Amino acid sequence: MGITITRRTFMKVAAATGAVAALSSTSAMTALAATEEPQGADVKRVRTCCRGCGKMECGVWVTVANGRAVKIEGDESAFQSQGNCCTKSQASLQACYHPSRLYHPMKRTNEKGEGDPGWVRITWDEAYQIMHEKFTELANKYDGSSMFGMGGTSRIWSMAPYGALGTAMGGSNNKYTPNQVCKGPRWYATGMVSSNAFSFMATVDRPRVYVQWGGSGELSNYDDSCRTVVDCASTADTYISVDPRKTNVGHEADIWNNVFPGTDAVLALSWASVIIENDLYDPIYVKKWMDAPFLVCQDIEPSGWTLPGRSSYDIKTRLLKESDVQEGGSPQRFMVWDSIGNRLTYFDSETGLWEGETWTPTTEGREAQQQLPPGVAQGFVPEVSGFTVEDGFATEIDPAIFGEFEVTLKDGRTSTVRPVWEYYREVCAEYAPEKATEICGVAPEKIEAAAKAYATRVDPSTGYGNGGIQYMLAVEHAGNCVQNCRTIDALTAITGNYDTPAGMRGPTTFNFDGELVGGMPDVFGAGPRSDLPQIGKGKFPLYDTYAPQWSDAETLMEAAHTGEPYPIVGGFCMSGDFMSMGNSLYNWEALKGFDFWVVADLWLTPTAGAADIVLPVWHWLEVNSPRKSQGSSGAAGATCRAVEPPADCRWDPVITIGLFKVQGIPWSPGEGDEQWPDWEGVCDSVLRGTGKTWAQFAEDFQRDGWIDCKKENPEDWGMYRRYQTGALNSGKPGYPTPSGKHELWSLVMESTYEDGRYNLPTFIDPPQSIRSKPELYNDYPYTMTTGRRIPVYFHSEHRQLPWCREHWTCPRVEINPNMAKRLGIEQGDWCWIESPSGKIRQVADLYYGIQDGVINCEHQWWLPEINAAGRGFELVGINCLVDRTAQDPCVGTSNLRAYPVNIYKATPENCPNGNVIPIGYDGQEMIHDSSDPRLKEWLPDYEIRKEA
Repeated sequence: MGITITRRTFMKVAAATGAVAALSSTSAMTALAATEEPQGADVKRVRTCCRGCGKMECGVWVTVANGRAVKIEGDESAFQSQGNCCTKSQASLQACYHPSRLYHPMKRTNEKGEGDPGWVRITWDEAYQIMHEKFTELANKYDGSSMFGMGGTSRIWSMAPYGALGTAMGGSNNKYTPNQVCKGPRWYATGMVSSNAFSFMATVDRPRVYVQWGGSGELSNYDDSCRTVVDCASTADTYISVDPRKTNVGHEADIWNNVFPGTDAVLALSWASVIIENDLYDPIYVKKWMDAPFLVCQDIEPSGWTLPGRSSYDIKTRLLKESDVQEGGSPQRFMVWDSIGNRLTYFDSETGLWEGETWTPTTEGREAQQQLPPGVAQGFVPEVSGFTVEDGFATEIDPAIFGEFEVTLKDGRTSTVRPVWEYYREVCAEYAPEKATEICGVAPEKIEAAAKAYATRVDPSTGYGNGGIQYMLAVEHAGNCVQNCRTIDALTAITGNYDTPAGMRGPTTFNFDGELVGGMPDVFGAGPRSDLPQIGKGKFPLYDTYAPQWSDAETLMEAAHTGEPYPIVGGFCMSGDFMSMGNSLYNWEALKGFDFWVVADLWLTPTAGAADIVLPVWHWLEVNSPRKSQGSSGAAGATCRAVEPPADCRWDPVITIGLFKVQGIPWSPGEGDEQWPDWEGVCDSVLRGTGKTWAQFAEDFQRDGWIDCKKENPEDWGMYRRYQTGALNSGKPGYPTPSGKHELWSLVMESTYEDGRYNLPTFIDPPQSIRSKPELYNDYPYTMTTGRRIPVYFHSEHRQLPWCREHWTCPRVEINPNMAKRLGIEQGDWCWIESPSGKIRQVADLYYGIQDGVINCEHQWWLPEINAAGRGFELVGINCLVDRTAQDPCVGTSNLRAYPVNIYKATPENCPNGNVIPIGYDGQEMIHDSSDPRLKEWLPDYEIRKEA
């Protein structure tokens, strides 16, 4: 029996979202044959959530004929994806039945190196016993600190490396997770200055001005994507694209700010300067909900109070407090100047109230007024709360954000103070359009046009702004991530687009946790040990003040090489890889030297090539799991099993729970085996807040479809401006920050860095820019960016799926035709891309949408067809070029783009053994032509599953 979607249909879907021309192909689209519709089959349709890429929540229907998945198509009830079903989703059919998929636990029999690991099949009991013995041995030898968990983008159910695995391996706190280069920095930034993960924009609310910053969400993303993004771009009054390259849907942009790689903060600050100078900011939000009116006093020593919480530390600030002007005054009362009373007044961060304020949650308001798809709830927008008697103030006040004022300190000295807003305005003015263009490359008139279009309200009668900014991973990859994110966060805040329709809203709230299993053991008292060190502390001061949820990946890999600050000797990886950050070559050498390394995945990936044990997992078509939107989509539903999993594969949480059991560690409360639940027990636990079991929830979902959390959770997700209702700050108005306000002047940063360098959102030059390291550009004269989205791939995934690889056989480097002509490079030529840290090859793709002098490479390529432990990553993987020591100075995030390279044509004379096309250790060429017969070897094999 065949599958009902044909190769031809797949081509049409791919063509709708991106180019499908096969570079270096002599006979395109000939390797695979179309298949026929099944006849007389026992057919059913299963409603589920696609996990073909990232952490999207695209709703799909899976058609199953005689127990075999034969079609995947969009689910009309999934308002968050608008019935969309992309090529990666459809190609999942080939992944589920792939002949090269892992079907059994296996152990290594050969020495670690580049050659064949010598895998042999073992039983699960044997695998668990080996893991128990080795993890116990290493935990005893190194006191638990020398292991780590590695995770990938995950599919929600493989989240154990973010916490649980550390417990099972002896209590390690070390986590090598892509969160460090993938949304983590923005969560970290917003967690410091506003509310954690309010970097998500509610694109499902359809912004009036749509700003797509540094990504191609129309192809693939983590939150709203594909059809939703296209609809936003096409229906918005104005569509603004901010990107070094012209993206797919970016060709339709009204305004394109072609920012130079790594200079996003310059552009954001320049937009802000235009907005401030033209009075386009939201005065009520800026004055009441931000720390903009707080007064900075340079004549006092930094002081404050001890902040409790997950990272207890001392707040030390030069913001003027009651304790600075009055003996016995509170250090948590921040002074502001009231322009009406011409006097000092205060905001109390402990109570969340201003002097003389009586607060009750806002109840007056109206429905949002967005142009939404049919059936989607608008949500409720409370009226703006200001500073009047009607707003609960004893007398009306007007906090000053401009000017300077004389105040008397408690020791009798007189000091001149200025509001935070004045300092922020000065920083922004340093990057006024005519100045910013010298760094970011965007013409001044285009900067001004974009800023004014974004901030000028299309419909002022709504009472809220045009929408947030959908900023994507590019801003986190140039070694300046935290400050980049802060500049964009501030931009959305000052324009009144925080927790408003189509604004920055944060994670969807509902009555179950959509992350599933990441923190479950912590709930039951089995979390990592607090007495063990975490890699990165000491190297990055902010780790000690406001510890992130990851370990510094570079320091961790260096410790594996050097043993400093303590040895790293192994760990457990779930769906992760070493190619996502740092230098891949350096990381690979570290993995090969581990005492013990376990990998659970669908495939024998490069990371698995260094493993001692590999474990087979379920594919998303085989999984049952509740799911709510990670971002601001506002949807809740489930991934529901469409086909039975192969008998010897297991669900990631169950694998983790099995390790807990063999280690004698309870996973959950109860007696006997209740402490180690099966997959259904895990799902039941996650859904406890709904009052339903998994079976009940799944039945309802199959019948009713996706849940709109605005309708089902109206007091929280259905409510906007939650900073007015107390929902964001433990029942108090405001934000869960040290000051209780949305902070321009970060108290965490000020308390960490005495020189004040990061008090405000500022531009940090990438560590390898022409200004930071001009000497590098003598030999490496071009700037590289990377990481763009591809219609058929997601990061390192899908390279072995025939439909996908047939369309996109080789990694491509985009290069401006004018630049290519000077270098003697033509379309389809193999090219060397080289940096001081390494060199790899990719195929030239000439494109006028990339600036002359900049090239755009593809990331995380590896070659499943190469029969070697590392699977050929070193031949084509762009992160082999990364300088491992170039990092964000605050949190250690790798500098993955915006660094100098050289590019030149690959010829027989400059290639190993004269082979222009990369060749692996097994002597075989990589697949580079869509007519390659090896693609047929990857077609679905339905019998292997039966034999498992």
